[in-house]
Amino acid sequence: MTASTKGLFCQHKIRPMSQSSQPTLFTGRVMPDGESFDAWSNLPLLQSMEAGGVDWPSSCRNGTCRTCFSKLDSGQVRYDIEWPGLSAEEKAEGYVLPCVAHPCSDVSLHYEGF
Repeated sequence: MTASTKGLFCQHKIRPMSQSSQPTLFTGRVMPDGESFDAWSNLPLLQSMEAGGVDWPSSCRNGTCRTCFSKLDSGQVRYDIEWPGLSAEEKAEGYVLPCVAHPCSDVSLHYEGF
């Protein structure tokens, strides 16, 4: 993990959140319009966005199709699965897949799409 990506992820190893842990509520924000949503630590960002009324492109919901491909402008995320369909370069540039990325802090992201 490079110095530039170190701050994007809240841990170096993938580890599911403990089932007994209480979920933490963070604030999520989508750019450029600044629409906000409740970002729960026990849910992927995509699920939290949908629950908050944010319309975000999605398809597979398992990190492979890249429909939800986004740039994490600020904050940290974690994954419960091995790194989903992102290249090392994309990781280094701060890209995430909200369908499988869980927040570890307040987050801000914008849709990149293809």
